[in-house]
Amino acid sequence: MLKRVLTIAGSDSGGGAGIQADIKTISAIGCYAASAVTAITAQNTMGVAAVEPLSTEIVERQIRAVLDDIGADAVKIGMLGTAEIVCTVAALIREYRPPFVVLDPVLVATSGDVLTGGSAAEAIASELMPLATVVTPNIPEAERLTGLSIGSEADYEPVWEAFRGRGARALLLKGGHLDGNTLIDSLFTTRELRPHSYPHPRIETRNTHGTGCTLSSALASYLALGYPLHRAAELATEYVHRAIDAGRELRIGEGHGPVDHFFRSR
Repeated sequence: MLKRVLTIAGSDSGGGAGIQADIKTISAIGCYAASAVTAITAQNTMGVAAVEPLSTEIVERQIRAVLDDIGADAVKIGMLGTAEIVCTVAALIREYRPPFVVLDPVLVATSGDVLTGGSAAEAIASELMPLATVVTPNIPEAERLTGLSIGSEADYEPVWEAFRGRGARALLLKGGHLDGNTLIDSLFTTRELRPHSYPHPRIETRNTHGTGCTLSSALASYLALGYPLHRAAELATEYVHRAIDAGRELRIGEGHGPVDHFFRSR
């Protein structure tokens, strides 16, 4: 039986991020992808032209439709858009109690366009963070959620303490926005004193659209497949690195293009 992963996130008309990237990733790793769309975005590789959140009613009905029939071995939560949607999703997570919840606090697109802000960002921290198996922010998102500045790996520990103080059980901090030839993603958990580090060489490419969505979906997929968190994080970061490497020469759009989610089949 295929392991089932439900992604709750926004739709990307350009196909490189959001629900589209999630479904590609989950399928490529060998799980069954179900989805609940929270917002419609008009975007491409150049940026985000418009965002229209859906009603809380249709978001809730999508999630219930999936979980009441298909079920989920893991849930990935991405862009939510409004505080009302955040609270709706949090209430459903409390009700259905899926085995694993990967929270990607999507606040800003690769292009720099703001996708989530204000009260919604605060609601993510207060309502969803304590429910998540692991939270997967990038550097700007972690800075926004904690108020701390991150200039190097030396700043990771206080950031983890800030997340833990807000109820997080585990944090996979993505280092792609830092300088250097080696990028290091670090996993902190309440069960271990030392973090797990996953270094990869920097790949020179502009095709990085949707890497955060891809990583969180990969992590949810590997957790659904039964891997322990530290191993699932290792496999997920490796999958993203290889997808970036395989897609470095792709020419899709004029801006930040997508990674190659199906590199294993080529």
